[in-house]
Amino acid sequence: MHFLRNIITLSCWLVTSLLAAQSVQRIPTGEVKQLLKKLNVLGSVLYVAAHPDDENTRLIAYYANEKLFNTAYLSATRGDGGQNLIGPEIRENLGLIRTQELLEARRIDGGAQFFSRANDFGYSKTPMETLSIWDKEKVLEDFVRVIRTVKPDVIITRFNTLSGTTHGHHTTSAVLALEAFDLAGDSSVYPDQLKTIEVWQPKKLFWNTSSWFYARNKVQFNPEGLYSINVGTYNPNLGISYTEMAAQSRSMHKSQGFGSTGSRGDELEYLELWRGDSSYTDVFGGIDTSWKRVEKSQKIAQFLLEAQEVYKVENPKPTLDYLLKARQELLKMSDQYWKEIKLNEINQTIMAITGTYLEVISDDYSYARGETVKLSVEAINRIDFPIKLIELTIEPWGYNVELDQVMLYNKKIVNDYSLKIPDSIAMTTPYWLNEKSTLGMYHVANKDQIGGAINEPILKARFTLAIGDQYLELVQPIHHKFTDPVDGEVYRPIAIAPDVAINLSVDNVVFSNDNDKRIDLRLVAGKDNVSGKLHIVVPKDWQTDINDSALFISLKNEERLISINIKPKYKANSGDLKAYFVTDDGNISDQQVQIIAYNHIPVQTVLKPAKIDLIKLDMAKVSKSIGYIEGAGDVLPDLLRQIGYQVSLLEKDDVTVDHLMQFDAIILGVRAFNTVDWLAYKNQELFDYCFKGGTVIVQYNTNRNLVTQEIAPYPLLLSRDRVSVETAPVRILEPRHRSMNFPNKITMHDFDGWVQERGLYFCSEWDEKFTPILSSNDPGESPKEGGLLVASHGEGYYIYRGYSWFRELPAGVEGAYRIFTNLISMGQE
Repeated sequence: MHFLRNIITLSCWLVTSLLAAQSVQRIPTGEVKQLLKKLNVLGSVLYVAAHPDDENTRLIAYYANEKLFNTAYLSATRGDGGQNLIGPEIRENLGLIRTQELLEARRIDGGAQFFSRANDFGYSKTPMETLSIWDKEKVLEDFVRVIRTVKPDVIITRFNTLSGTTHGHHTTSAVLALEAFDLAGDSSVYPDQLKTIEVWQPKKLFWNTSSWFYARNKVQFNPEGLYSINVGTYNPNLGISYTEMAAQSRSMHKSQGFGSTGSRGDELEYLELWRGDSSYTDVFGGIDTSWKRVEKSQKIAQFLLEAQEVYKVENPKPTLDYLLKARQELLKMSDQYWKEIKLNEINQTIMAITGTYLEVISDDYSYARGETVKLSVEAINRIDFPIKLIELTIEPWGYNVELDQVMLYNKKIVNDYSLKIPDSIAMTTPYWLNEKSTLGMYHVANKDQIGGAINEPILKARFTLAIGDQYLELVQPIHHKFTDPVDGEVYRPIAIAPDVAINLSVDNVVFSNDNDKRIDLRLVAGKDNVSGKLHIVVPKDWQTDINDSALFISLKNEERLISINIKPKYKANSGDLKAYFVTDDGNISDQQVQIIAYNHIPVQTVLKPAKIDLIKLDMAKVSKSIGYIEGAGDVLPDLLRQIGYQVSLLEKDDVTVDHLMQFDAIILGVRAFNTVDWLAYKNQELFDYCFKGGTVIVQYNTNRNLVTQEIAPYPLLLSRDRVSVETAPVRILEPRHRSMNFPNKITMHDFDGWVQERGLYFCSEWDEKFTPILSSNDPGESPKEGGLLVASHGEGYYIYRGYSWFRELPAGVEGAYRIFTNLISMGQE
């Protein structure tokens, strides 16, 4: 059927968040009033910073909900280089979590979300270092692309361009925003972009300054001459102030521990003008954000104003009539940008007013190529207004059903359909992880995906509705929906999985001798009746007892546990174990499927190669038994077990001197003194254990939000000192110290191959009883000696380490294992 004369597609950037939503949106009356008001607002704002959680949610909430501007946040990175307070994920998987946390934050504050291809490689002290690792030209190109896509009237940066005052990524985001502002309107710059988007010159560029920035530099903050915005405004339609909304939004950054409490009353944000007309006292002064900016739009504006004025919940028909009149005029408009955005907004408003519920759900959340997906369609019109369901198209496969059904008042329409998953469909993994990244950049082959927050949904439902003499198209993601006995209705994104996933129990296996080890592989069938052979490939001088094993798995999601014996031969080198499964019909599966599941974000599916790093260490050890107090996102206990330690996880009641004396050493996990409340009064037990001959090792803690200031038996002052360059030279200050000699002789080679950084949150001051063992510093900085401090306490040793073993051990850095083993062995003979 042909309805193209009256149909507009909903592909604009504004609906990105809607398509990514976990569930069908239900819009209450107050929000309908907001939608009606927004129809007569034609302004846009782009906020720019470096990482997830850098954004000012107060300003985003204010501009999106008070001013009703199209508001977006461009984060240069996905936050891969940060720490994780809620789980063990680091690097790419942490970036995936933080991406989803940003999307959840935007659903609360009303913004849209964009990214560049820059990879968060960890802390950087200067923009010069940042741009030596990022590909500046590509990141700048991405900034320009987002500006041309969003078409903001105003750009606001979170940070300024002054080097050395904050994280190098922060400063760089401001530097690039400034350059992109000047370039986005030039058609000679990145002309390939102009095949799909247009040049755009924003009107103004601001820095979102605050007293905090000045206080860091010990300069008095003077707001004179700055633009001020009262973000404490209350919205009666939503029943919330923007500061309260912003706190809810910011609290979605759970992996970073950024839970916030809402505030009420006037609160000011300040903006400093960097580019644009300074003759106005208002941020948007001189910028027309009404329909007057669009030619021949007077009728549209009048109809939309009348729709707003006559709106009554109990009798919405007059409002719907005006909306349809405005929509008819919109279809004649030549300005495609505002035409697409405002048609989408009108469609959304009509659906909200009529209470129209449209949904397509799948019978499962995971499918292999060639499987059949069963879809259930539900449609209902919940007010007495004539609507007809004309057509349903399942995208991207173009599966089309002509329905031609009248949607009677409050009468549900239910239909079921089946279709086959194409053999050509790509398997599900985040688009920026499809290709191997570098330290500073992600590689994205499909340019249409650049800037986008996440993948397009695997399946989308395009509904065609007839309302009066007009046809509306509405696009929604297709999800799997199920009922959880605790949470009730739950939505899960659809994923395309391999015929057989080869899920490995570990990323690497560490061998400190020539003894063999068992490795578990879990084969998971992606569909019914999978048969074929499992192949295991190991490096030269390694042996395995399984290869070319014929297997049959009868049921989808059935698991088959395979244990493999791996043994290094004498003087074997480190290498990779690779696994792949060849089905009888010739399909090769060589991927593992990793599921990341937290309650505050949708379930995430990540594909990664089915391989394990086999790490052969030249290392001696003498200690056996370790007690471990877990901190934030700990993976070290399993890694220590791999090299032969007996590791016991300790809870509060275990931490008594008598109980601790059975262990050769007690290790506190990352940020334990930030996250484990009972250490505030159990710390003395650790000190006493140490005094009686034990060894206590404290990994890094942040200098804010400590549960106690007494983290050691002698005074220590934590600072924000760090060494962010992973190749920075390290100097052994005490080469004869036991920690550098027993049971392993530590040399400069033990600092080769480190990843992301040397360390963080070093001590800046310490009691004379502590001995600094190592020194390092970033280029151009003074030596930092507070990263490894050892103190004798009674008959034992107390050790503080800012060096990043939580990154180095999972990465298989041999020298990090050798040094760590020496520290554990401090009290042993």
